[in-house]
Amino acid sequence: MQYIKDYIRQNKDRFIQELIDLLKIPSVSADPKHSKDVFNCAEQVKKRLIESGADNVEVCPTKGYPVVYGEKIIDKNLPTVLVYGHYDVQPPDPLDLWNSPPFEPVIKNEKIYARGAADDKGQFYMHIKAFELMMRTNTLPCNIKFMIEGEEEVGSDNLGPFLEANKEKLNADVILISDTSMIANDVPSLTVGLRGLSYVEVEVTGPNRDLHSGVYGGAVANPINILCEMIASLKDENNHITIPGFYDDVVELSAEERKALNSAPFNLDEYKKHLDIEDVHGEKGYTTIEHTSIRPTLDVNGIWGGYIGEGAKTVLPSKAYAKISMRLVPNQNHEKITEIFQKHFESIAPKSVKVKVKPHHGGNPIVTPSDSVAYKAASKAMEQSFGKVPVPVRGGGSVPIVAQFKEILGLDSVLMGFGLDSDAIHSPNEHYGIFNYLIGIETIALFFKNYAEMNK
Repeated sequence: MQYIKDYIRQNKDRFIQELIDLLKIPSVSADPKHSKDVFNCAEQVKKRLIESGADNVEVCPTKGYPVVYGEKIIDKNLPTVLVYGHYDVQPPDPLDLWNSPPFEPVIKNEKIYARGAADDKGQFYMHIKAFELMMRTNTLPCNIKFMIEGEEEVGSDNLGPFLEANKEKLNADVILISDTSMIANDVPSLTVGLRGLSYVEVEVTGPNRDLHSGVYGGAVANPINILCEMIASLKDENNHITIPGFYDDVVELSAEERKALNSAPFNLDEYKKHLDIEDVHGEKGYTTIEHTSIRPTLDVNGIWGGYIGEGAKTVLPSKAYAKISMRLVPNQNHEKITEIFQKHFESIAPKSVKVKVKPHHGGNPIVTPSDSVAYKAASKAMEQSFGKVPVPVRGGGSVPIVAQFKEILGLDSVLMGFGLDSDAIHSPNEHYGIFNYLIGIETIALFFKNYAEMNK
């Protein structure tokens, strides 16, 4: 499809600059001080959709941050693809570990460095540019709708109600999402499963105020010590999670399924070298690929309390805190897991402290069909652009809305991401390859062509 390649080549510099402009907006949904930035980003997405040729573009309010909607209906008898993405980004902290400011994008080694470059601004914006390409070349072969939200990084709490209230507006045949990664630039892949998520914050309280660690130490419980002991007890010597009932609903894959999963290209030595670690770590009896795809996890994402300033302060703190996430696999339910975590964590607390568990957000795991027309269209598109048939893989991350799309709208999703695990999403120095950005635009345009043809 030479016209696709030609259009991308002719507009490459503009495509990159437009993404850079979007990345300059610090749309951090988790931080209230960036509230205006999040709303500003929604307006910019609206502007770009209109410029690309979308109709009925609007910034739809929710109880939180808005959803940007747009569409192009060329023939109601043709299939409709609903594109999903999110314009909010993770907090950039810790700032001192960035080599360049997170919201001042720079290009180095053919990569764009900025918060949100790969997750998800660079990836959802590919769809807007692919849409522009099809509109300008008069090759849009079916209907398209866009739903770009602003709360994915904080759990998409308001998206479920939005789906319920807008079922007719969002009516489509399939949902297309680019918020996942590939194995490598020379090993394309399509994600066919995602883990779910349960995210909680815990608070352990000891004495009613910070105490002198010499006067009271040894006689009064130290909440930080207690919290560490409680967290340590959540796994055994085999890294098996000890919460009663945690594994009750886990679907165990057959030997054949595990063999197929582990046939995906993976080099353990390169994996360790890239992360600068001596060895991997995980649940006994499973491979690294399985640890990051088909097995549930429990991880501390942050822990704090007491004095953490410069110098020394001999204090026995009154409180200690931790943020804990659990990645879930089919058929685990995030609400059930949150409930059993809370019950267990409270039960193991000694009488010397008080414990609170505050649920944050979550979502259920999902497995998407790999025999649908849409999946086949995506696979063919990747084969056309990369020159290789993509490998089906299960992703370790979570896109909670995918399960809601199925539950509320009755729609399956195609997870066609172009990021790499090395893109440092959620970390300092996040980046996205220009190659990935441009080939993503090409592949998305090919997907639409294939999908329309396969539906005739």
